[in-house]
Amino acid sequence: MTVTLDKVLRNREMTLTELSQRVGITMANLSNLKTGRARAIRFSTLQALCRELNCQPGDLLLYTRTTASGDPDAS
Repeated sequence: MTVTLDKVLRNREMTLTELSQRVGITMANLSNLKTGRARAIRFSTLQALCRELNCQPGDLLLYTRTTASGDPDAS
C-alpha cells in the first residue's frame, strides 16, 4: 500500500502542520503516515483526513501489489 498524503496536501496547498491542527492528529503520527512508516490507520482517522482534505480514501491510499518478500511485484 502506498500513501499519497503528500501529493494530496500539495494539491490542496496545505501543510502537514495545518492538517494536524484541523484533524487533531499529532505531527508525528501524520508524518509516519505520510512517509509510509505507519502499519495501520483507523477508520476514524481516515474519515477525518478525507473530511478536511475533501477527498476519498482512494485519493490517499494506492494499492501496490507486492511479493511475499514485500518487494513490488514485477509482473
